[in-house]
Amino acid sequence: MTDDAPDADVRPDGGTEAAGADDVALDPWGSSTVSDYRKLFEEFGIEEFDEVLPEVPDPHYLMRRGVIFGHRDYRPVADAMRDDEPFAALSGFMPTGDPHIGHKLVFDEIIWHQEQGGDAHALIADLEAHSARGLTWDEIDEHARDYILSLLALGFDPDEGELYRQSDNRELQDLAFELGAEANFSELQAIYDFDGETDVSHMQSVVTQMADILYPQLDEPKPTVIPVGPDQDPHMRLARDLAARMRFFKVTEAFASFEADDAERVLLRRAYDARGEYAEDTDRPRCGEAADWLRAEADPSDARDSVAEKLDSAGKEPLRPRTRFLDRQATGEAFDALVEAVPGEKRVYDEHVDAFELDHAEADELAREVELDHGGYGFLPPSSIYHRFMTGLTGGKMSSSVPASHISLLDDPEDGYDKVKSATTGGRTTAEEQREKGGKADECPVYELYAYLLSGDDDEFAKEVYDECVGGERLCGGCKEQAAELMEEFLEEHQEKREEWAEKLDGIDIDLDSDRKRA
Repeated sequence: MTDDAPDADVRPDGGTEAAGADDVALDPWGSSTVSDYRKLFEEFGIEEFDEVLPEVPDPHYLMRRGVIFGHRDYRPVADAMRDDEPFAALSGFMPTGDPHIGHKLVFDEIIWHQEQGGDAHALIADLEAHSARGLTWDEIDEHARDYILSLLALGFDPDEGELYRQSDNRELQDLAFELGAEANFSELQAIYDFDGETDVSHMQSVVTQMADILYPQLDEPKPTVIPVGPDQDPHMRLARDLAARMRFFKVTEAFASFEADDAERVLLRRAYDARGEYAEDTDRPRCGEAADWLRAEADPSDARDSVAEKLDSAGKEPLRPRTRFLDRQATGEAFDALVEAVPGEKRVYDEHVDAFELDHAEADELAREVELDHGGYGFLPPSSIYHRFMTGLTGGKMSSSVPASHISLLDDPEDGYDKVKSATTGGRTTAEEQREKGGKADECPVYELYAYLLSGDDDEFAKEVYDECVGGERLCGGCKEQAAELMEEFLEEHQEKREEWAEKLDGIDIDLDSDRKRA
């Protein structure tokens, strides 16, 4: 929530400023913070979650309060949820330290999607922890157990979902091997800034993470969401690219026998729609006619010049919309089967098939059916949702290496109480000034605790805390006392549930004692 909108929906910070970095730097293994979440919409193509929120049935409070602020392609997941169709959710946890309240955001997101009917997958990224962070297998085993216990204590159903370790999942490793054939060092270097000193295991861990993201679709293609912080977006972009590269066919819009890129297709559509202005026969506009019209009507650009040249080369070929199946890596049998399956009028070329009686959605479904019938994966592009970083209790970034900045889910409840009582706030210098001007809830780590965790599903309570703060009724001492008591209660309850699950952990289908060498 921004300072000038105190009556709006409950928000932790309105997406303007957060303590930390001065620019947008997305590093999956660094200590990324984002100073302006809005920049992510412009620079990386992340979409605002508010736009899809009305389509989500019974949205989680993290969605309602704007903690989940962005998404990539979440609509297929929301549609599947609403229509009671298969979908999945997955996230991984790198066991480098104690699970803390920041990790709880992701735990909650996975659990909520499971409760909505999704196939839920949670994994321990032990290969990544070993290769990218240098943890020993003993350290990994200890931390992995703690992550799993907290996930179970918060409500993950192991009977309905899947838990696994990267190092124990052979299907995952086989998929990673196949994905590795579609990626190269130059690409990883550009995305992750790898160099000649980057070890091969670290690079392998990236491909393994790509396999994690696509793993829920091994049995069947289905909409799949990966809840992440924005620093993990490079992984999502690469995973979506690899999912497309693994497909047998790419389905695009075309207007003639030649290929066109996205910008050129926009101009071709314009030329086709304007055919009444230039075509001798509007039922069969010629490519050469369209080229002359584009040069006269469209603004000069590289796309205009290149597409006009292609149209000139096509000459008297009719300009006619069609749906194109491009052969990416289909077997000969699969390509022949696709040709046979395309209904109605079609044109068959060496490396593509043009269909004149299928729209894009129908063509995409047909391409996937043929691919699956001939041993392909048929992956759907994975979706993602993005949550804000929690501010550290001491201000700045919440860091596992600074115990006072975060609350571990393993902290003694009394220590959790003390940490909240000692936390930085968004209060004014004096009580009188706060009563007069109101507190700065949008800049307050303690208010974040209410919005992200302590209010639970009670939006009215979260809004009451916010309104009382910015209205000057709530002073920091009493506010921290209430938050500290709630935190103590939460930790007590959570740890009791952890103890209950610890007694049942041997019955869970995941091996928490690695038999790898203790390197």
